[in-house]
Amino acid sequence: MAELSTVARPYTKAAFASAIEQKSLDQWSEMLAVAAQAASDEQVAALLGNPALSAEQKAGLVLDVCADKLNEQGQNFIKLLAENKRLPVLPEISVLFDRFKAEQQKSVDVEVTSAYKLTKEQQTNLAQALGAKLDREVNITSSQDKSLIGGLIVRTDDLVIDGSVRGKLQKLAEALGS
Repeated sequence: MAELSTVARPYTKAAFASAIEQKSLDQWSEMLAVAAQAASDEQVAALLGNPALSAEQKAGLVLDVCADKLNEQGQNFIKLLAENKRLPVLPEISVLFDRFKAEQQKSVDVEVTSAYKLTKEQQTNLAQALGAKLDREVNITSSQDKSLIGGLIVRTDDLVIDGSVRGKLQKLAEALGS
């Protein structure tokens, strides 16, 4: 959804600049996540799309749902989004903010799918190896998929490393088929 990213980017940059200035990246990330979750709710999203409601009513709705999770700057941000009819892009703003935050903190979230459950030692070794290659602190989330037969698949934003037996067999089949 390039259009949503385009609309969300200036608001995200403004929120990020404010968060850096206030030294509150984690707090802003949490506030945006809560607001994004509220805006993603089916019933709330329907009300946000209702043209009969004013910007103040829509902002009030999100602020009521988020209750005490937003500080004054967060509340003002929600009101600004409501005035500009941008509340529906809150989920995208939250995602972009977390990407900016990860870049700032030089960290990356990596999803690892393996045929067998990884031990803590294997996860630590993999995180260190990936950290050296990517020049980032690596946070690993692992899952298991026995259909891989063996090996693992590593995924992050724009990188996929398929070291699974299933993946190698598929490549071999494609090579033999051509």
